[in-house]
Amino acid sequence: MCRHIRLVLHADSIITTLFNKMAARRIAQSSINWSALAERVPPNQKSSFGAFKTKADIYVRAVMANPENPPKIDWAHYKNLVPIAGLVDSFQKQYDALSVPYPKDNFSSQVDTEIEQSKSDISSYKKASEERIKNYQKEIAHLKSLLPYEQMTMEDYRDAFPEAALDPINKPTFWPHTPEEQVGYKSKEQIEAEKQGHH
Repeated sequence: MCRHIRLVLHADSIITTLFNKMAARRIAQSSINWSALAERVPPNQKSSFGAFKTKADIYVRAVMANPENPPKIDWAHYKNLVPIAGLVDSFQKQYDALSVPYPKDNFSSQVDTEIEQSKSDISSYKKASEERIKNYQKEIAHLKSLLPYEQMTMEDYRDAFPEAALDPINKPTFWPHTPEEQVGYKSKEQIEAEKQGHH
């Protein structure tokens, strides 16, 4: 009886091992271009990327250490060893019927959607950046076309920067010409208090 239990456990361990090896072999077929991926990793995440790559390499080595095909089982040998009639035939039938399905991919579509969304975001960001660059280049060209500051008169400054220049005729201000010193100035706190009904 003890020998019978050992044989059953041995057969069960063989089936489990074969199942794991067959599944692992399929997963190991995919390859990753680590150098191309490393180029896209920000400097502050290089250590995390290195740790991830190390774990992946350990896993791939463990998978590759197994044979590509499961070892053949000598069923006739087991039939001679096991005295119980039909037991080995039952195991053989179950083993032959064993099918290891490839894991269903539930995430690639989500990843593809995120990639497309990222591409759209990147494209929008690039367009907005190009517009900003054009505006900055216009500002730079305008500044280069001006007189040097040390050569400017007050009138030259007013003509170049009308929104920042003093305008005593149209917008008279009191010295030192800061917003806080002008008639009717209200701080943010005063405006908030008035909105809440406090005077």
